[in-house]
Parts: sequence; structure tokens; C-alpha cells
Amino acid sequence: MARVTVEDCILKVPNRFELVLLTAQRARDISAGAPLTIDRDNDKTTVVSLREIADETVEVDGLRTALIQGLQKTVDFDEPEDDAEMQAIEIELAEASMNLDLSQEMREDSLNEQDETDFIAPEETEEDL
Repeated sequence: MARVTVEDCILKVPNRFELVLLTAQRARDISAGAPLTIDRDNDKTTVVSLREIADETVEVDGLRTALIQGLQKTVDFDEPEDDAEMQAIEIELAEASMNLDLSQEMREDSLNEQDETDFIAPEETEEDL
């Protein structure tokens, strides 16, 4: 196949700006090790990406999804689907909090006992002065 031009790809992706973004995404995928869907023919990765889009050997929707996920800055977390699961999580958190409170109280009691026994100041004598 001769060198691909943008006009060959515009029929598949009508927006030139989107075509550039999708081509760049496919080129990144190829550079990361994704298998080629056409022969390379000594072409650079960008040209191979354009040829794949023109020949419709890659899914444009899949490239679009990968591009969007790569540009997202926040991660969406799945919410628990039922109230029972949420209540179980809340109970686990409450129990963990109570265990932390108890261990903190035990440490404070232990420190207080040490303060009373270990740190009793000796009586001063005339020799110490």
C-alpha cells in the first residue's frame, strides 16, 4: 500500500482533531507492545496507526475508550450495590475503631503506671547539692 494520507482516514473518522488523538493513542499502544494488525513495510509507528485506521483493522471505539481512560485524572469507585453490604462495611469499621480506642487506652494506662513507678524522684541529699 502506498503511503497513507489524512484523506484516506477522514472517511473513517470525520473530525481531524479526533483522528490525530486516536492515531497518537494507537501509536502509543503499538510502542507499548500491542500487536500490529497490518504489515509494517518499514513504516513508522504513526504511519502504521493511520493505515490501521484507514483499513479499519482496529476498532475506533476501543481507541476512543483507551484515550479517554488515559486522560482521566480521577478514578471512579464502585459503590456497594445493596444496603446489607454497606451495613457490613460500617460494622467492620466501627469494630476496628473500637479496637483502636481500647488499645490506645491500654497504652495510656501502661504509660501512667510507668510514670508512677519508674520516675519517682529520689530525695535530695546534701552530697548531691
